[in-house]
Amino acid sequence: MTSKERAYLIKEGSKLSPIFQFGKAGISPELTAAIKDALEARELIKISVLKNCNDDVREIAEIVSERTGSQIVKIIGKKIILYKPNSDPEKRHFSVE
Repeated sequence: MTSKERAYLIKEGSKLSPIFQFGKAGISPELTAAIKDALEARELIKISVLKNCNDDVREIAEIVSERTGSQIVKIIGKKIILYKPNSDPEKRHFSVE
């Protein structure tokens, strides 16, 4: 991903509300599967890490990114923005490639 593409996705991601939250339970297989489904439908999502979560935000972002096949766009405080282009080019919302 180029810096121009990343800047575009950061701009679009900043407008989003978090649709998932990580708390005490940390990363569960169910939450990872739900994030993967959301990425397939939306391509760009924001995740919030609650204060009661003992895991590091960067570690969570890297693990979720690896498990879902997505890219980390930006980590801002306790918020993570992830991007994964739709497998069907006809259904893509964000044209960065």
